Amino acid sequence: MGTTVSWEQALTWRMARHRLTHRATAADLAKVTGDICGLHAQVMSCAELSLWARIDGLDRDAVRQALWVHRSLVKLWAARGTLYLLPTAELGVWLAALGTMPKFGNTGQPEIDDLAAAIGRALTGRVLSRADLAAEVERSTGSAMFGEWLRGSWGSYLKAASFRGLICFAPSAGTQVRFTAPATWLPGPITRHEPAEVMSAITRRFLGGYAPATPEDLTRWWLGPPRPRQGAAMLAAASDEAAEVTVGGKRAWVLARDLPGMLSATPPGIARLLPAFDPWVIGAARHAPLFDPPHLTSVYRPQGWISPVLLVNGRIAGTWKHTRNGQRLAVETEPLGRLPAWAQEQLHAEAERLAVFLGCVLATYSLG
Repeated sequence: MGTTVSWEQALTWRMARHRLTHRATAADLAKVTGDICGLHAQVMSCAELSLWARIDGLDRDAVRQALWVHRSLVKLWAARGTLYLLPTAELGVWLAALGTMPKFGNTGQPEIDDLAAAIGRALTGRVLSRADLAAEVERSTGSAMFGEWLRGSWGSYLKAASFRGLICFAPSAGTQVRFTAPATWLPGPITRHEPAEVMSAITRRFLGGYAPATPEDLTRWWLGPPRPRQGAAMLAAASDEAAEVTVGGKRAWVLARDLPGMLSATPPGIARLLPAFDPWVIGAARHAPLFDPPHLTSVYRPQGWISPVLLVNGRIAGTWKHTRNGQRLAVETEPLGRLPAWAQEQLHAEAERLAVFLGCVLATYSLG
């Protein structure tokens, strides 16, 4: 077995990598997004708050500007077939890896191949609503079935096309979601990469933000249900840069270049509010002592819902919610146990900071 690392050291190091110890500047929005392997974008307000937690001076409109004006971020289906925001500059690497995704008919289903190709043709040079996309695909292929697939399922039949770089989100028209092709929408050409090379790159990215990680951690994040053999293959692809460690009695891997920093990490005395679906929680190792096991269902809830959490020195110390009534903001916290006084003070300050970000006044703050 390799060097022994404590979870205290690992979580402290992870907080720094996630810019939760020392926040980044607004100019680093795309870099921060890339460093944490993208932002979960099923609920866009949560993606905005994930960046708010990591960036000082972030404008409320910054994510929208990055997506639809500067185009430094792109929204599409990525890891696990979930909606993500990814840095445009890194899209070629992600698409090469996503092209190998063995889910949603992406490999070995001729009908999905035909559908994805038709989606790509329909969106080249155009921005279409979902209804218009379905109609165009049905017209061009003569397949009423394809039209029904696109009309009747929110995302399942679009995911293989997303993995192949044939569809991404475009600005909505009112409440109407619209799509286009990345090659049409994004500035400059998309650099293509060989899949054999990029699995190493994707593994390095994950280890760079979520180490120490096991094969199960990798595949839970990338594919969904743990598939240890595929996780082992991903680690093997990066074996020249990965180092084995022991953490909590388990074998895990870190990037060799990061190991000295992890071993020297000491708890920073930092408490943060993280939103629902935050990457910290989604990418966390399930064997990490983030919270006491009885509280698992308070954080990882039914139907894939991930709760907003109180983060104290890397551990999940509770959940929280906020409600807005006009210009008045209410923040309610539910600690999982007793919080130290310094953490209580910082969380109150976080609530004040959230009110400023949302253009509100903090009317009430409760510590349950």
